[in-house]
Amino acid sequence: MKTINYHQLNETDLTETLFANFNRYQEVTKCWRKENGQWILKDLAFTEQWGPAEYRFLIKCLINTIKTGGCVLGAYDHNVLIGFASVENEFFGPKNEYLQLSSLHISQEYRGRGLGKNLFYQAARKAKELGALKLYISAHSSQETQAFYRALGCVEAEVYNEELVAAEPCDCQLEYRLNELDEPMGK
Repeated sequence: MKTINYHQLNETDLTETLFANFNRYQEVTKCWRKENGQWILKDLAFTEQWGPAEYRFLIKCLINTIKTGGCVLGAYDHNVLIGFASVENEFFGPKNEYLQLSSLHISQEYRGRGLGKNLFYQAARKAKELGALKLYISAHSSQETQAFYRALGCVEAEVYNEELVAAEPCDCQLEYRLNELDEPMGK
């Protein structure tokens, strides 16, 4: 595999051109749903494909993340963005122990190569540096997305952020305990 470069982005990096080759495509066949207190894997098929409007909205959100003291991390193959993650800087939870991982996406053609894992651990380290005890993830409920987060050690959140649940009621609410932070192999 080619050498992938990771670095923290600033506001001026976040342009439509940056996302010109990014492919946020996902074909979903099964999703997790919580019914009567039990998690059930259901046949729910759909395709997600972001277009220009979604990227414009994303850019506004990521710029806001940086302006409010959070961080945005990028993964690059040469000068092409192939993955990104963002961590907010607004604490919440009964002990103000959570910071939110607000995004983690890998361009479709680069998935399955460990880039998501590397970005996740970098984001987790940033959250820990900011003083969080737990990383909160309101994650897509697809079987693949949930398998990814579970493999990293994420578990169902002890406390749900009701604002995030209301915004994305089908997402699964997860947490990652930062005191158990594992470093990825080979950094």
